[in-house]
Amino acid sequence: MADRLGSFEEFWPFYVSQHHDPRNRALHFVGTAGVLGCLAYGFWQPLSWAVCPLMGYGFAWVGHFLVEHNRPATFTYPVWSLRGDFRMFRLILVGRMGSEVARAEALFPPPSEQGPAPPP
Repeated sequence: MADRLGSFEEFWPFYVSQHHDPRNRALHFVGTAGVLGCLAYGFWQPLSWAVCPLMGYGFAWVGHFLVEHNRPATFTYPVWSLRGDFRMFRLILVGRMGSEVARAEALFPPPSEQGPAPPP
């Protein structure tokens, strides 16, 4: 993105647009659930907290690099991206992520819907 976004609410539709593939969202969901599990288990085994970032980022980055083929927003907006992960987790859990994806794709169409690439 050429322009820096000024708030999380401006960032959110962009963040969602980077997760248009349901497999990527599923990987993020599994990773975030794993992070929550690591945090909970950490009360009994504090060393497990060290695994939390690997759990979350591991699943998320597989989703971006191998499924979505894009660059994770974490590299540019680390705090908002983390907040976005937890919001997306909650919305998937309550079955409301679909409307967010539709809204984001209206603002940021997926690459396959942007028309043919210009000739080289």
